[in-house]
Amino acid sequence: MKILEFLKNKKGAMGIGTLIIFIAMVLVAAVAASVLINTSGFLQQKASSTGKESTEQVASGLEILQVTGVHNNTNINKTAIYISPNAGSSAIDLGETVTMISDGTSERMTNYNSSQYATLTTGGSVFDSTAWTNLNSNDFGIIVIQDADGSCQNITPVINKGDIVVIALNTEGLNMGTRSIITGSVRPEFGAPGIISFTTPSTYLDTVKIVSLQ
Repeated sequence: MKILEFLKNKKGAMGIGTLIIFIAMVLVAAVAASVLINTSGFLQQKASSTGKESTEQVASGLEILQVTGVHNNTNINKTAIYISPNAGSSAIDLGETVTMISDGTSERMTNYNSSQYATLTTGGSVFDSTAWTNLNSNDFGIIVIQDADGSCQNITPVINKGDIVVIALNTEGLNMGTRSIITGSVRPEFGAPGIISFTTPSTYLDTVKIVSLQ
């Protein structure tokens, strides 16, 4: 009889031990599942954020519509760069945009100067704009050509769909004489830059002061 009772008690202890091990395994699995769920949620949010930023970076950017300049018979001292957002681009803050232009020997980088802002009067020339007044070689000015929603202001010049703006550059001091190879870019805060690449004319005519460059 005592042997039977001992065996019964031993079976009960083994059952309790098995139950404890089972509960421990369930708890470990629950903790592991919780960690996996949290990690997958974090990775999903990170992937979504990265995808949005990548799409914005790829889709956004600036397009160079044309580049014109005014010469003094030997060099182009005023350069006007017509820009517009790419199709499908997000709004671009020109206040955070940098222009770079090089004559092959020296490179010049400029930032926006809010005091060099103007809108083009009907029938006027961009080179007669007040944006050129006192414009130095370290800054660029803005001449608004088209801005239906009024987003491009002097303090916060933001361009979006349909806007056309001229970036005014004082290019005195750069070698932009005849047959000069000029390269550069207009780089927004995010998105693709507008590329500048042209060769100046083979001759500057005294009767034609404004020349098309790109």
